Amino acid sequence: MTAVGASLAGCSSGGGSSGGDSDTTESAGDDGGSGDGGSGDEWTQTSTVEMTDELAYEPKQIQVEAGTTITFENVGSIGHTVTAYEDKIPDGADYFASGEFDSEQAAKDGYGESQGGNVPAGESYEVTLETTGTYEYYCIPHEMNGMVGSIKVV
Repeated sequence: MTAVGASLAGCSSGGGSSGGDSDTTESAGDDGGSGDGGSGDEWTQTSTVEMTDELAYEPKQIQVEAGTTITFENVGSIGHTVTAYEDKIPDGADYFASGEFDSEQAAKDGYGESQGGNVPAGESYEVTLETTGTYEYYCIPHEMNGMVGSIKVV
């Protein structure tokens, strides 16, 4: 089951990846990853992802235990979305997207029509993932700029 919600979050003063919940990094056991910046095989154990003005999710790849609520905090000044690739989530997993859309196409349509799913500066989006496996997601307006991320649920 997926729980979805948006809430106000205080702006944090960083744009870096220091601080946060139990930030530790480990090598992934698979050969996946994009190879961008040498981080293609490292997973950070945290439940908080920042969305930045650099058009990035920080960290780009996280690992959490099943049942963890993940918070996407917009620490920048421009809006972003969190939109799962429907064909890149585990079999049987519930679909997720900011704006509470139930499919990737609905999220794209909603954003295109009225910026539905947009998470404004200083706000956040939360999702709880119960099904183990790897989830890939992106920001609708910034996907072409490489704003993509992955969550490994163990």
